[in-house]
Amino acid sequence: MNPANRDSRPWYRHHWPWILMAGPGLVVVAGIVTAWIAVATNDGLVADDYYKQGLAVNQVLARNDAAATLRLEARLRLAAGQVELRLVSRSGAILPAKVKITLAHPTRGGEDKHLVLAGEQGVYAGHMPPLGPGRWYVEIEDEAGTWRLAGSVQLPDAPETLLVAAGNG
Repeated sequence: MNPANRDSRPWYRHHWPWILMAGPGLVVVAGIVTAWIAVATNDGLVADDYYKQGLAVNQVLARNDAAATLRLEARLRLAAGQVELRLVSRSGAILPAKVKITLAHPTRGGEDKHLVLAGEQGVYAGHMPPLGPGRWYVEIEDEAGTWRLAGSVQLPDAPETLLVAAGNG
């Protein structure tokens, strides 16, 4: 080997070691960022009481059946900070003076809204905080929690929806 061609610089002065270390270094940084995101953000899809929610499924199904027995139908309209609900019982049942409405975002539990609307003869109205765009799950029930109607609404494209009780049979 010719001594004139020999490079006498230390290893850290060459570019190849740094290029070879850049890949693993980026992976370490990406891992740290991923761990920080996992710790710092809330996963709205995971419930702390998943076992209790699983046990409550039969109660929810019974409430759906109760709504089907009453032959309930609801037309819900969400627009400009207002919520309007028209509730009809095809069986002639007496409708409640107040209903509870839950508007749940499928992935962001912190944005869920809970409303109690008063009305008479099946017509209910009230104010609500603004909702973001996207699909929202809707649940309407009486204050006692004996029946329940469920469905969804797509905002802002289709701010009105019809919810019809369907029994589980």
